[in-house]
Formats: sequence, structure tokens, C-alpha cells
Amino acid sequence: MENLNLRAYAKINLGLDVVRRLDNGYHEVSMVMQTVKLYDKLHFEKRKEPGVTLTTNLKFLPVDENNLVVKAAKLLLQEFSASEGVNINLEKHIPVAAGMAGGSSDCAAALFGINRLFGYHLSKEQLMERGVKLGADVPYCIMRGTALSQGIGEILTPLPPMPDCYILVAKPPISVSTKYVYTNLELDKLPKHPDISGMIEGLKQQNLNMITERMENVLESVTIKEYPVIAELKQMMLDNGAANSLMSGSGPTVFGIFTDKEAADRANDTIFSSGLARQVYTVEPYNVREYKGSLN
Repeated sequence: MENLNLRAYAKINLGLDVVRRLDNGYHEVSMVMQTVKLYDKLHFEKRKEPGVTLTTNLKFLPVDENNLVVKAAKLLLQEFSASEGVNINLEKHIPVAAGMAGGSSDCAAALFGINRLFGYHLSKEQLMERGVKLGADVPYCIMRGTALSQGIGEILTPLPPMPDCYILVAKPPISVSTKYVYTNLELDKLPKHPDISGMIEGLKQQNLNMITERMENVLESVTIKEYPVIAELKQMMLDNGAANSLMSGSGPTVFGIFTDKEAADRANDTIFSSGLARQVYTVEPYNVREYKGSLN
């Protein structure tokens, strides 16, 4: 195999709870993660010369080891003392710095791609073990689908797939520092925590209402104070037919769950026309069983 094309899919958090702050500065979390059909494209081309070269369609993205794609590719090539190298082209579509794990998903695809292209035969679990060294979300982005994420994000439990629905994703033109959000989260002042167990039961029963009525993200308590546009987008989605709306990750992306595609598309047009968000997509949940675990 000399060439390979892969897709790196985005994620949303249907529920995000922070359990406690750990002594090492990290946070213990409990999250329901969901992959969605919004993806970046990665093209891999093997070459005779050793090393990794990355090109991308976005000029502001780093193409050295400050990009997790390069870091992931080098990690495997160096581990197996590869004499050959690889050229990688990254075509970005997932909003950057958006709380949708775009960088982590690209990193996961790089691990998967190098493993396949060079025939290293590492299992998914072995790739996940390496991925957690690069980022807390990387193991999930290798697993994909619907999952409970615990610990710092590395303890993953597959869950039943999300019921059929339409997901409207809107990213306002701002960037949010994940470090700032977690640093300023006041756990002792939270009025309540998300009902993650109830959401999991809703997934088991394939009851979309049980899921949507439990959608909650404790990080909104920090991010919305700094960026009121997030609350505006949430309300706009609710006003236009969303069963519920939530910020994904540490933000600023907002998503809404719709049962009707026409309503989702109308809300898409309304939000885009409002100017509150310029990256607006109507997508569906990614069911890992449909793809048999492949990253294609």
C-alpha cells in the first residue's frame, strides 16, 4: 500500500460533567460522547525518504510537531524505526478550536493511517494506548460512536448508538481557551450535575426524549459568562424547533437536536443569516456499527 485516504470525524458532548479536580491539575470527568458526520480528510502517501511532511488547506495551522498529525505519525514511525517516510495532506472542515475534537480526531486518523500504510498491525486498543499520550480525547476518536468517557477522558465504555435524528452544529467566530474554562470552573458552586446515568438509560431504551431532556454541560457556567453569543445560539435553536441545545466541550460550538430535517435546515438558514455563526452544518449521528469500526 502506497496511498491511503481517511476521514477524521468530529464529536459532540451530549452530556459533560466534571466530577472533581485532581491533584495533578487535571479534572475527572463523566461525559457522553457522540461522533457526528462532519469530517476532515487526510491523504497519506508513502515516500522513500524518512520523516513526515504535512500540508493543509488552512494557512494558520502549524505543519510541524505543533500539529498532532505530525506528532502522531512520528511517534509510530520512530517506534518501529521506519526507513521510509510519509507525506500527509490535511483538508480541514471541522471548525478549529471549537470543542469538537477536530485536532484529536486528526491525530487519531494519523495513528490509524500510519499503522495501516506501514503494516504495523497494531490493534485498536494498542493505538488507543499510544493515543492517550498525545491527548485525552484521542482514544475516543479512535474508538468513535457513542461512548461514556471517564477519568480524564481515557476510560471509555461503548454505549448503544444514538437514535436517528438531525444535529445542527453552529460555531460562532470566537475561540475559547479550554485551559481557561477548566481553571475558572467553580465546582463547589454548581447547583447540580448532569444526569449521565439517566442519559445512558435513554440510549439503552433508544428514547430520544430521555436523552435530549438530560443534555447538560457544566462548562457552560464559565463559557457563557464570557461569551453570551453561546446562549443566544442555544435559544435560537430552541426557538426554531430543536428538542434541546447545548454547548459542545469547552465551546464555543453549539449544537441542537432535531427530529425533522426540514426544521433543522430552516434553523440552519436562520442562524447563518443572523451572522451569529458562519460555520453552520446539519449533520447526523455517526453509528460506529454502520462502519464496522473503520476510519474510512
